[in-house]
Amino acid sequence: MHRFDAYRVVAMSVAAVSLSGCSYSNFVGQEKAVKAEWAQVQNELQGRNDLIPDLVETVKGYAPHEQSVFQAVADSRARLAGARTPGETIAAANQQSTALERLLAVVENYPQLKANEAFNRVKRELAGAETRIAIERMRYNAHVQQYNTSRRQRPGVLTAILFNFQDYPFFLVEVPATAREVPKVE
Repeated sequence: MHRFDAYRVVAMSVAAVSLSGCSYSNFVGQEKAVKAEWAQVQNELQGRNDLIPDLVETVKGYAPHEQSVFQAVADSRARLAGARTPGETIAAANQQSTALERLLAVVENYPQLKANEAFNRVKRELAGAETRIAIERMRYNAHVQQYNTSRRQRPGVLTAILFNFQDYPFFLVEVPATAREVPKVE
């Protein structure tokens, strides 16, 4: 009976090792997909970041006294440029989105600015950048969901622990407090 138990333990060990090998290969492929998609997100965020100086300069010409808004945009741009981890980048991108929303809200008070061709060109480019960011964010989140789910399923959970595969953060958009408020209809 002891001999049978020994064979059984060996067989189970061989099966576990071969299963973890399959999981390892899956994790490597999924992690590479997450990282490749993250690079696309960063490219699009950089594209938006590059549009900001033109946008700010155009608005400054019409609304020079809106310094707090301009400072918030500049701070968000610097924070995004200095971000090193996905978590820092996501937080900085959300801060930048909020700052840009504030800047575009200021524009509503200046009808002559809305008629400016340079402003309209940059605004169209910014809208395109936002669309591309949303698409890449969606793709990144899909890869992260697949990878993070695999990390929690058997036999992948053992492989993830054994080889220290870590979760990746989702790129969630922060909804501003003003958007959560119920509008008052009179």
